[in-house]
Amino acid sequence: MTGSTGLWVLAGTLVAGLVVGVLLHRRNGRIRTTTPEAPSGLPEPVVEALVPGTAVTLVQISTTFCAPCRHTRAVLSHLAERTEGLTHVDLDVTDRPHVARDLGVLRTPTTLALTSSGRELLRVSGVPKAQELLTALEPHLVPRVERGSHSQGG
Repeated sequence: MTGSTGLWVLAGTLVAGLVVGVLLHRRNGRIRTTTPEAPSGLPEPVVEALVPGTAVTLVQISTTFCAPCRHTRAVLSHLAERTEGLTHVDLDVTDRPHVARDLGVLRTPTTLALTSSGRELLRVSGVPKAQELLTALEPHLVPRVERGSHSQGG
């Protein structure tokens, strides 16, 4: 009977691990919007990372040993370079775990989209999908039509 119990425990552990793995995979890169409320005391490194006069700052919470953080950095940097009103800041919390704890960040990379006043618009755990993120941020950014609609006189 002892051998049979061991097999059941092993099977249960494997099933539980599989379920957790599937759930984490499904959550990776998913955008979660947050309720619009005033910032409740952002950690100082995050406040310092905000860019005044910018519609949205993407604050990427990273650690030095995080492999997906490099991919996220590339995605977000490229997105910020080609989108007016959007900036990207990579905040390494390897030596400052209290920053991640204060923000409720449980894994890296996690990206926070913040207004210049520090209000959180949304967050993404894992590597974001560029087009989905841009679509979610669109209401907070300067429309492309307005940027290109100036007349050139003549």
